[in-house]
Amino acid sequence: MAVEWAQLSHCVRKKVGALIVKDRMIIADGFNGTPSGFDNSCENDLGETNWYVLHAEANAITKLARSNNSAEGATLYITMSPCRECSKLIHQVGIKRLVYRDEYKDPQGLEFLRQAGVELVHLEQPVKLRS
Repeated sequence: MAVEWAQLSHCVRKKVGALIVKDRMIIADGFNGTPSGFDNSCENDLGETNWYVLHAEANAITKLARSNNSAEGATLYITMSPCRECSKLIHQVGIKRLVYRDEYKDPQGLEFLRQAGVELVHLEQPVKLRS
């Protein structure tokens, strides 16, 4: 489902989807993109990602913060492993398990989560989208 959710992103360079699941229920979702009320263009004229684009997991976590749910003990499913900044958010909200498909270019986010005691699951088989 995170793969499908990633397709909602307006970003050209990379589309990432995230789902936070607790007690077998999706409690938050997100995809990478611009903040609410901003133009959906994620990249500038040079093809570089705009600084204000939110990562999928940050979008899911902030959406969760606006609800009555808690991420304590939850699982985060994401199509790409988190960056360092998002890893801090993941740990801070109490997510205990991370399932990811692709690895981000900088492994420090995963190493931080490993040190924090978050269970990391790397899906070895690529997930294919439906045609």
